[in-house]
Amino acid sequence: MQMIGLIGGMSWESSAEYYRIINEGVRNQRGPTASAPCLLWSFDFSEIEALQHQGDWAGLTAKMVDAARRLEAGGAKVLLICTNTMHRMAPAVQAAVSIPLLHIADPTAERIKAAGFSRVGLLGTAFTMEHDFYKGRLINNHGLDVIVPNNEDRATVHRIIYEELVAGRIEEASRTAYKAVIARLVESGVEAVILGCTEIMLLVRPEDSSVPIFDTTALHAEAAIEYALKA
Repeated sequence: MQMIGLIGGMSWESSAEYYRIINEGVRNQRGPTASAPCLLWSFDFSEIEALQHQGDWAGLTAKMVDAARRLEAGGAKVLLICTNTMHRMAPAVQAAVSIPLLHIADPTAERIKAAGFSRVGLLGTAFTMEHDFYKGRLINNHGLDVIVPNNEDRATVHRIIYEELVAGRIEEASRTAYKAVIARLVESGVEAVILGCTEIMLLVRPEDSSVPIFDTTALHAEAAIEYALKA
């Protein structure tokens, strides 16, 4: 198996899910004692979150590039950035290393298209929902029609991620709020919803949506399994 390099800790709550999903997937395919060779670079998310909200994307890019290079030097043969938001600097990370970076949007879009959907709702941090680095890839590379919530709903989704989910808090009131946001997206005509923040899968369940949901955490981790087992 290829060594998987994980750039995580953003937050560790979802990075733990990556580790679990990857190892369970390898065990299911290779046998009960099998597990995945992995290297994990885990950031202190309090530092990352502060730089995000300061808008210091250059500083964040430098941190991500450094982590990627360290993982490559440690023997990783493929990289994953274990967060949707930090894919803003995916091109710089890929340019800094010679091993492939598996972009989180690609397996998500491929699964959506395979299911026959084209008009999708996107939930995530404000950075993911409002900036073009993520939506643009879904639109330009995969031909999807991407709809984001209205201003008030985007603020709600973002607040719950940063105030609750990254801290491991799962609140029923917040699940109800997300269900309402999803319902409004469905009313606007979306055929499916992307959980475009790796922590949202901790809160939102398939039964919380009247249309299919696509969990980027699981789909990204599954793509890593597929790549690692090709060796």
